[in-house]
Amino acid sequence: MELPPKFWFKWQQFKQAWNSWFNSRGDSYDTSHRMCPNCRALIDRSAKVCPMCGAPTGPLRARSRTGMEPERVLGVIPVPRTATAILVAVIIVMYGVEWYMTQTQGGAGAGPIWGAISPMVMLRLGGKFGPLMYAGQWWRLITAMFLHANLLHIGFNLWCLFDLGPEVETLFGTQKFLVMYLVTGILGFIASLWWNPWALSIGASGAILGLIGVLIGTSFHHGSLGKDYRSMLWRWVIYIFIFGLFFSVDNAAHLGGLISGLALGYLIPSGEPATRAEQQIWDGLSLVSVLVIVGSFALMALQLNRPL
Repeated sequence: MELPPKFWFKWQQFKQAWNSWFNSRGDSYDTSHRMCPNCRALIDRSAKVCPMCGAPTGPLRARSRTGMEPERVLGVIPVPRTATAILVAVIIVMYGVEWYMTQTQGGAGAGPIWGAISPMVMLRLGGKFGPLMYAGQWWRLITAMFLHANLLHIGFNLWCLFDLGPEVETLFGTQKFLVMYLVTGILGFIASLWWNPWALSIGASGAILGLIGVLIGTSFHHGSLGKDYRSMLWRWVIYIFIFGLFFSVDNAAHLGGLISGLALGYLIPSGEPATRAEQQIWDGLSLVSVLVIVGSFALMALQLNRPL
C-alpha cells in the first residue's frame, strides 16, 4: 500500500536524518531526490516542475560526494559532516575543558559523579553575566550557548539536540539551520539578560527551544499534518517550562529562544533556496554565523587569564 504524499515525505525526512548520523559511507542524504521549494515534497532531482504542485523547481544544487569513507581523527573518530554534529562536538569539547579547569581549581561542589562545574570556571569560559556584558563582553551571548553546568545539564541538552537538530537541518538546509540556531540562542540570552542581568547563565537550551519554535512555526504551513505535529511540540514546551519551575533553569532564555524560533520558522521558507541569489544570501549569513562563533571564542581566550 502506498503512503499518502505527506506521510511519505515525513518518512523520507526521518531516513535522511538517520543517515546523516549513522551512515558509515558518509552519505548524509539521498541525492536522487530534492525538496520542492513551493510545497516541500520530495521529488526526483532532475524534475523541472514539481509533480505534486506544478511549480517550477529552480536550479539544481551540486551533489555531495557519495560512496566515500568519512575522514577520521587518528583513524578512529569520524569527522562531523553536518552542522548538528559539529555543534554537538564543540559542546562536548567545551564541557571537557570546563571539567578539567574545575578539577585543577579544587573540584566540583556537587561531587564528581555529577560532573558539576565550578561557577568561576563557567564565568571564565564565557557564561552570561550582566555586569561583564554591559562592560563590553558581548561575546558571552554566544560562548554561553556552548557551556553546561553538569552531566545532567549537558546530557539533557544533547539528547534534545540529537533529536531536533537533524530534523531542522534536513527540513531547512545546513545554512538556514546554523543561522537560526545562532540567532535563537543569542535572543534567548538577551531575554535572560533583560530579565535577570545578575544571574550567571549557560547552556544550549535557549537555542534548543528555538529549534522547537522553528518546527512549530513551519508546521502552520503543513495543514492537518502540521497541526498534529504542532500539538506534540507544544507538549514538549509545556513539560520543559514545568521542569523549569522546580529547578534552577533559565526560563527567560527558553522563552526568548522559543518566541524567536516561532517567528523564524513561520517566516523563513523551508527547503532549498529557490534562486541562486537567495542561495548566496544564505551562504553569506551562515559564513557570518561561523565567524561570529569563532570570533567569540577567540575573544574569550584572550581574556582567560585576566582579572574579571
